[in-house]
Amino acid sequence: MTYSRDEEKIRKLKEAFKQKSWQETKANDSWSVFKTMSELVEGYETLGKIGPCVSIFGSARTKPDSKYYLMAEEIGHKVTKLGFGVITGGGPGIMEAGNKGAHYSGGISVGLNIDLPFEQHENPFIDRDKFLNFDHFYIRKVMFMKYSQGYIVMPGGFGTLDELFEAITLIQTHKMIQFPIIMVGKEYWGGLIDWIKNTMLEEGTISAKDLDLFRLVDTADEAVTEIQNYYKKFNLKPNF
Repeated sequence: MTYSRDEEKIRKLKEAFKQKSWQETKANDSWSVFKTMSELVEGYETLGKIGPCVSIFGSARTKPDSKYYLMAEEIGHKVTKLGFGVITGGGPGIMEAGNKGAHYSGGISVGLNIDLPFEQHENPFIDRDKFLNFDHFYIRKVMFMKYSQGYIVMPGGFGTLDELFEAITLIQTHKMIQFPIIMVGKEYWGGLIDWIKNTMLEEGTISAKDLDLFRLVDTADEAVTEIQNYYKKFNLKPNF
């Protein structure tokens, strides 16, 4: 039997909400803990060896001829020349561009892939011993936060916004040490920044100093310079 898209959604929802006994629910929850632990352990063991890295985020849908794809590739190349590796979500689009720039410059190229029903598939520019596949978004984000010394945020969708605001929130609340967060593309991000300033700040839901947690730039050189200047200010540098 075939189903329309709406009928298929309804069918899956009905299956998801089938009554389970409380014992079945508890058993499933208990086993999921072991899956979570295995992803955490594998992530820590693999990424604990990679050295300082900068994460590059952005849309999986960005085409190779896009100015933002080319910019992400340039950023990936230039940050490796500073001594950093590059971490991406491991997929196509902006992620592929960042890994590609690192790969062709001879730098460390890490991919943290996520299993999705669409869009996501690993790109060919990841170091084979530095590729990880995740079932859970939240564990994948733990790895980004723990092993990144900087975030480059290219234009992207909901997933990119999730990663951006996760980092800002953790730094704002002092749950994570501060590192540079650079949003690239004034045309793309400008409206969001205006809303943050004109609505959130005006309403008092954030403070003025929170605006210092990120930078907005427009070129690859500006993005890389922000990373470089941040670590120069503290007399720090990558150390492999």
